[in-house]
Amino acid sequence: MLVYIGVDIGTTNVKALAMLPDSGQIVAHASVPLDTLTPQPDRAEQNPAEIWTAFIAVMQEVCREVTEKNHTIASVSFSTAMHSLMAIDKAGNPLTNIVLWADNRADAEADYLHNQQPLVARALYLATGIPMHPMLPLCKLMFWHRTEPGLLKKTAKFVSIKEFLWHKLTGEFAVDYAIANATGLFDTTRLAWSDTALQLAGIRAEQLSEPVPTTHRQPYHPGPDNLGLPPQTPLLIGASDGCLANLGAGAIGAGITTITIGTSGAVRQTVRQPLRDEQGRLFCYILDDGYYVVGGPTNNGANVLQWLSENLTRQRTSAVLSEAATAPPGADGLLFLPYLLGERAPLWNANVRGAYLNVSGQHNRAHFTRAALEGVLLNLLTTNQLLDRQTIPTRVIHANGGFAQSAFWVQMLADIAGVPVRLNASNESAATGAILLNLKADGAVGSLDEAAGRVAFGPTFSPDAGRHETYQNTFDKFRQAIGII
Repeated sequence: MLVYIGVDIGTTNVKALAMLPDSGQIVAHASVPLDTLTPQPDRAEQNPAEIWTAFIAVMQEVCREVTEKNHTIASVSFSTAMHSLMAIDKAGNPLTNIVLWADNRADAEADYLHNQQPLVARALYLATGIPMHPMLPLCKLMFWHRTEPGLLKKTAKFVSIKEFLWHKLTGEFAVDYAIANATGLFDTTRLAWSDTALQLAGIRAEQLSEPVPTTHRQPYHPGPDNLGLPPQTPLLIGASDGCLANLGAGAIGAGITTITIGTSGAVRQTVRQPLRDEQGRLFCYILDDGYYVVGGPTNNGANVLQWLSENLTRQRTSAVLSEAATAPPGADGLLFLPYLLGERAPLWNANVRGAYLNVSGQHNRAHFTRAALEGVLLNLLTTNQLLDRQTIPTRVIHANGGFAQSAFWVQMLADIAGVPVRLNASNESAATGAILLNLKADGAVGSLDEAAGRVAFGPTFSPDAGRHETYQNTFDKFRQAIGII
């Protein structure tokens, strides 16, 4: 039988899975963890050679499992994390490590755009659909232009991790619209690189890849490394992990919001027309022709739970969650602003920091842990409220990511949001979304709506009316504390 392979290259793991297109059954799966380098404060990098090695390993394993089960690979499609940047020479060899979304070295450049060039920042937001922030390759290039002008002159191309892999697999320098959209350099109104952004970055359009639709195909051209993949296998370039996670979560219809919480997190909805927030607080990314993913990312997700475990309670995360459950909803008035790593949405301030508010003598450690977990959700739902004001209000949340393994935390989300929270049967939503996009491109389904209809679900968590009423007051106080009403 024919199977489709979806590859998801994140910042934590490289994953691949093979799926039967009719039933949605996963017949092969592999994952390899990645290391993030932090050579200096505010730096976050990865070694491209390590990612390529991890990619080879997962492809070899999945292809082996597919062959053993007598299946045939129809095509391979790709999902990758957004905002990565590296410099390469004419042969495609790295001149730098990959600079990740979490890298804040370009904070001064983002501040410059916001504070000294607000009209330019506004124009770029309207053109690109993404707020100005240090995570953007635009700002990172501005940083290199200021600190390493020699690098810009000797670099043949500036690429993302997907472009680096795509070139090794096909010999082509191409970037899909979704990944290009996330650079801050791509004018989505013209589907071309922005002249204004290029001038700010100090580079030429020729130093970037050719933008192509997310359904762009090329055949696989084997190199010296054996992937286990037959030559000429069709490859679909795919999209970004955020966009594909929405598709893979079945969140295509109106009023369906996806909340993903891994180390970081995001709130997203799929809409049919480009959307811009009046105050520039929401992103808008291209998924496919007529499909756009809007929302906002957070820097502070399950890393808050890790911080509670390692630095505050010195307990395993399971024990932290159990202890938090002993405190009442709303933590008896204790609030936590979860900005341990600065913040993207809804504040877009890399320098903001976390805090506990309203601390009193009645609060014990359980209150502090519960308030922190609540703070992560309250922050995400603040972004969701901004989104609801411009789209169809949320009627159901599709939740995924590592936090979905905690029934307690998921139930808390339902209680705060006041709507049902539905889990996916598989937590590999980005790789699944890559496959579903491939099915649409291949003609196996007529639309992304039909593709999303093939997504399988796990349990649904219904909100408790009493707890939701309590959380309404907590939510009001949280929004007042961060200045968003």
